[in-house]
Amino acid sequence: MIGLLLSALALWGASKLAWYAEFRDEGVLGVKLYTEDGEQRATALVPLALLALAGVAGVIATGGWARRVLGVVLALAGLAGVWTGVNGVKFSGWAPGLPVAELLLGRGLAVLGGILLVVAGLAAVKGAGTARRLGARYAAPGAKRVRRDPDTELWEALSEGEDPTAGR
Repeated sequence: MIGLLLSALALWGASKLAWYAEFRDEGVLGVKLYTEDGEQRATALVPLALLALAGVAGVIATGGWARRVLGVVLALAGLAGVWTGVNGVKFSGWAPGLPVAELLLGRGLAVLGGILLVVAGLAAVKGAGTARRLGARYAAPGAKRVRRDPDTELWEALSEGEDPTAGR
């Protein structure tokens, strides 16, 4: 879960940093620095971050095969995030005055977010059979457990669809 949240944060942060920069001649205004952020240059970053956030709810709510499928989807989305960060990066030809550190940091955050998303997706696949899911206690009724608290017994009876006041 933490990996999915960190992945979403890294991908969203990468979308806010500069991914492209060049000097442009603006005529009378002179030469100006033109930049494009990750949102403009790599439009998949924000949807990938939202998918990672939705993955948190999906991992909590599902179990078994559904969680395995979700984990595979998250891992594939993470690979897309890594590819987005790596695709088109250049390490030479930088003009003095360009924000090189910000350009590389934006792409590095995208790669980090993608790696975290892959790891979280694979962890969801691995733990799909053993991890608890939301509403698991209502899915398969088992043997009655002995409760010591009468209020808890009343609520459990209501949850199971019985009228707890019928025998009183």
